[in-house]
Amino acid sequence: MWNREWNPISKNIVLLQSLTAYLTARKRGTITHDFSHLQLKMLVPQAEDDGAFLPPLRGDRSREAYTLLRQGVQQQQAGDLPVAMKSLQESLALFQAIGDIEKQALVLSCLGFIVYILGDYKSVISYSQECLSLTKDIANLQIVKMQTLSYLGNAYRHLCKHNKAIEFLQECLKIAQQLQDKRSQVAGLNNLGLVYKALGDLARAIEFKQQSLEIVRELHDDWGEEQILKNLGNDCYALGDYAKAIAYYEQCLKIAYSLNNQPSATQVLKNLGHACYALGDYAKAIMYYEQRLLLARAMKDQRSQEQSLGSLGVALEALGDYAKAITYYQEHLELAKFLKNRGSEEKILASLRMAYYALGDYTRLMKYQLRTEK
Repeated sequence: MWNREWNPISKNIVLLQSLTAYLTARKRGTITHDFSHLQLKMLVPQAEDDGAFLPPLRGDRSREAYTLLRQGVQQQQAGDLPVAMKSLQESLALFQAIGDIEKQALVLSCLGFIVYILGDYKSVISYSQECLSLTKDIANLQIVKMQTLSYLGNAYRHLCKHNKAIEFLQECLKIAQQLQDKRSQVAGLNNLGLVYKALGDLARAIEFKQQSLEIVRELHDDWGEEQILKNLGNDCYALGDYAKAIAYYEQCLKIAYSLNNQPSATQVLKNLGHACYALGDYAKAIMYYEQRLLLARAMKDQRSQEQSLGSLGVALEALGDYAKAITYYQEHLELAKFLKNRGSEEKILASLRMAYYALGDYTRLMKYQLRTEK
């Protein structure tokens, strides 16, 4: 998570990812908006060729301001954020000199989005509040206002100012509903869900996510549906409602397989195994852990292999099948040694000793006891 002031010369900022990668915002778990929602073709018309068509202009400064705006958006979409900031700030200064309120609002919203990506939430608030002060009385800037309210609400969420976050995100959602903008409604509902989750009100968070689930299904958005189902499963699991969590995870897993989203499938299989284990359905837990192990091997994901082997050993012990548990623990031990994971080795050796003790095999128990003492 970005947790520092934006610094254009910082070597720690990853600049080469695409806009889509940033928008996924996986580190912050946020479903947000992108510049395409600002209808840039309306505000910054594009051309068929390099000689871009521009709206009626009032002089060279106006032409330069438009050029810088388009350039900044393109740089941002390419992930070149410091350069985009510079272009947009120069564009803003020119639009301010010209007195073009609408374009000032658009540029401020774009700047707010960039600093949100960079995790500079105080600057997000500053740019967003300035933008909203300009959009207040301009009807055709509702989309810009909606975007900006989303950035502002999420910035307050990250700063743990939850009441303010709810206020702005509810206003954002209201505009999205008025505009009948389904995708922005999904974003608004999920972001409100994140705030209520941070407040510990999981039941309310689930309500918002269920509403967003209905909309993504209307949109036939499989990727969005998969993510929301996973989030719903996580929230139900946290509430201790393991049966509902399993129902959501199983729907999510089916979509993950259809999308060939293997990383997501490995995560959901783990969650399914844990939920079944929590319900005492050890046989089903083992089934999901075994599926995860096979997938992890196919992906050459050694971390997931380690976790799966350990989970299988624990679940088999719960079933009383100590001999099979030992087989998985031994394989886990070999992998941990290969990965030079000393902490895991010690835990696995302890599990092996417990399993041999349960079987009454004290000779092998002492063997692993001696290995621990070396």
